Amino acid sequence: MDTVSQPRQNASTLLIACGALAREILFLIRTNNWNHLELICLPAQLHLTPEKIPASVEQTVLRYRKQYRSIFVVYADCGTGGLLQKMCEKLGIEMIEGPHCYSFYDGNARFAQRDSETMTSFYLTDFLVRQFDAFVWKPLGLDRHPELKSTYFRHYEQLVYLAQTDDLALRALAETYAKRLELKYIWRLTGYGDLQDSLENLSL
Repeated sequence: MDTVSQPRQNASTLLIACGALAREILFLIRTNNWNHLELICLPAQLHLTPEKIPASVEQTVLRYRKQYRSIFVVYADCGTGGLLQKMCEKLGIEMIEGPHCYSFYDGNARFAQRDSETMTSFYLTDFLVRQFDAFVWKPLGLDRHPELKSTYFRHYEQLVYLAQTDDLALRALAETYAKRLELKYIWRLTGYGDLQDSLENLSL
């Protein structure tokens, strides 16, 4: 577990977040001068074993809750099957809404309207474009058995890059990954979506 923002005397709210969101959350904190927010991130690799996310978040809440006026969990459901939400309700803390970060980056309401697209789309974010080999290619064993690509991705039709920033280098990388997976490439600039709105609400 890494603390990725510096402790501040006036920080009253602790954010417990997925490491895949660290860069984006820190950017929003700095840009908006949300000095009352402090961030702790759990390893992004937990997404490879989502059943471990609720316990890891709970341990972190119990460790730090006496030090802060409030705690906000910056994980969506993330494959926990509702268990993370139940844990947060048990501890009396709030979490960001949505099934996963693709949804809240796009905006949960907007993402829910894309039913026909989501079933055949493989999604990337800025983080996943930067870490594609570490979080997609190697965990699926495609670095050792590329022939498995047709098995894993046979039901997908497009790779949709939900971009937080308009970065030409990341766009080019994402397009190469679409070609590697033999999928149609779609780029969509979402910005920070409901993530920004949720953190802004903590500042009201």
